[in-house]
Amino acid sequence: MFKLKIISSTVRPGRKGPLVAGWITELAKLKGIFDVELLDLGEINLPMMNEEHHPSQKKYAHEHTKQWSAKIEEADAFIFVTAEYNFNYPAPLRNALEYLVQEWAYKPAGIVSYGGISAGTRAANALKGDLATFKVVPLTEAVNFSMFTQNINEHGEFHANEVSHKAAEVMLTQLLRWTKGLKAIKEDS
Repeated sequence: MFKLKIISSTVRPGRKGPLVAGWITELAKLKGIFDVELLDLGEINLPMMNEEHHPSQKKYAHEHTKQWSAKIEEADAFIFVTAEYNFNYPAPLRNALEYLVQEWAYKPAGIVSYGGISAGTRAANALKGDLATFKVVPLTEAVNFSMFTQNINEHGEFHANEVSHKAAEVMLTQLLRWTKGLKAIKEDS
């Protein structure tokens, strides 16, 4: 079974990203086509990039980098769950991306974005462009939540509507398709 890493990008106190990430994680597990693991950057708590050598050399000195490298290396596919801050995705996600180079390559990625009226789509578009520089293939299929706090009930639980569930199903199906195809390319690299 292919390994899917779902990366929750927010780290600030009071963040709601883990609720959205939990929703897509459970949905991916229920689909049963991936071995799913949620990686929460708020819990991983990577410091600002502090490795002496360029990531392309894979000469990691710090244990946090070695652990991050191992988690990303074992992945076959990703889903990035991102908020939109100042028309872009959160800085901790960019930092997490820049820690590594080779580990990201030749793997597909879905994006679940959330925000206000724009549904985090500006963040998702910025992320797509950056992912391509790491040789990650961002999918066209995505899930976007506008005014996402309306999906959080009084008990702090995230609930998505039928349209969002359908979008997630399509994204997961395409993610599996691209994972199969890119596996051959990764093995050839």
